[in-house]
Amino acid sequence: MPFGTPTPSRTSRRALFAGLLALPLLALPGGTAHAAAPTGGWNESDCSSEHRPVVLVHGTGANGTVNWLGLAPYLVDRGYCVYSLDYGRLPGVPVLAALGPIEESSGQLAAYVDEVLAATGADEVDIVGHSQGGMMPRHYLKNHPGAADKVNALVALAPSTNGTTLSGLTTLLDLVPGLADALDTFTPALTQQVVGSDFLTELNADGYTVPGVEYTVIATRYDQVVTPYETQFIDEPGVRNVLLQDLCPLNVSEHVTIGLSDRMAFHEVVNALDPAGAEPTDCRHLVS
Repeated sequence: MPFGTPTPSRTSRRALFAGLLALPLLALPGGTAHAAAPTGGWNESDCSSEHRPVVLVHGTGANGTVNWLGLAPYLVDRGYCVYSLDYGRLPGVPVLAALGPIEESSGQLAAYVDEVLAATGADEVDIVGHSQGGMMPRHYLKNHPGAADKVNALVALAPSTNGTTLSGLTTLLDLVPGLADALDTFTPALTQQVVGSDFLTELNADGYTVPGVEYTVIATRYDQVVTPYETQFIDEPGVRNVLLQDLCPLNVSEHVTIGLSDRMAFHEVVNALDPAGAEPTDCRHLVS
């Protein structure tokens, strides 16, 4: 690990920075203690389906269980074999994941996709990601040889495509001496997702997509974490960008709920996974 062996001091500071990031998640089931065991029938080795396997990639400060307590069972109920991973863990930080260097997380996703393909015998997977989990797979697709041949579609819920201003809070990185260096040292994925970061500049420099992969971005105008919300969209040919409020003005989902419990977003995920069977999404899907 690039961080070396953490001393008690470094461990406590990592936990502090991770905890500050994950405050919105503390109200979620499993968010305050250990991660709950997967429920709803996902991560089953003997699953079979007429659909491609779906790999779920969680967001910053979440994990492979908590983030998907809503969507994973939703997909399983519709006949999908669903798999989720934990990635980006840091020494001394329990439960919370996706805090480590995104380049390393990308490698962990690469290994996991290979494991799912080997276990299922499928030729391709579909990837569904939330927040960092909607952006990080693009690094995987662009930087790991053969990755694009293993992935049919990437569906990104509230992704940090171009980084975030965090509703203006990232200005503190310039105003508070040492804050940027501390975050970069102890929770590097945070500073890598700030607007204008070196990581995002390099990732997006030669385009956002790769040939052969279908891209869908699903966003909400009430996102308070990846801001401005418009920066989540990808303006390239073939990309389908969906704003939930265009489908139903009554939808009030924000950054956490779009990935955790928004059934309109879930319906749009299924539409993206199965375009041939897609059905229009509207306000009825707020509760259905």
